[in-house]
Amino acid sequence: MKKVVLSMVMVLALAVTFTSCRETKEDKAEDAIENAANEAGEAADNAADAVKDAANDASEAVDGAVEDAKDAVDGAVEDAKEAGKEMADDAKNAVDGAVDKAKEAGKDAVEKAKEKGADELNKAADKLKEDN
Repeated sequence: MKKVVLSMVMVLALAVTFTSCRETKEDKAEDAIENAANEAGEAADNAADAVKDAANDASEAVDGAVEDAKDAVDGAVEDAKEAGKEMADDAKNAVDGAVDKAKEAGKDAVEKAKEKGADELNKAADKLKEDN
């Protein structure tokens, strides 16, 4: 009877050893689910990082565009100021030219009037001499 009990204990020990070391389908499924969850979490983290990087790039691009637009507006303002100064100078030069032409025309008119007056005076003097 000792042998039978010892044999049973040995069989039972072997059975427990082989069944406890074996991986069950449930363990495999749990590992697969856990691995899938980890991969999904990493993918979500990577996607979040990509979105964050894209947002930073977009922000930098917007900042650059705003800076370029500001520079363009500043340049346009400077160009407008210069154009205004040039127009004012051109207008002043045109007025000065018109004034000079008016002075010249006035002098010419005075000279012609003097000549005509002198001619008329000479004619009148000649007529008086003829009448006397």
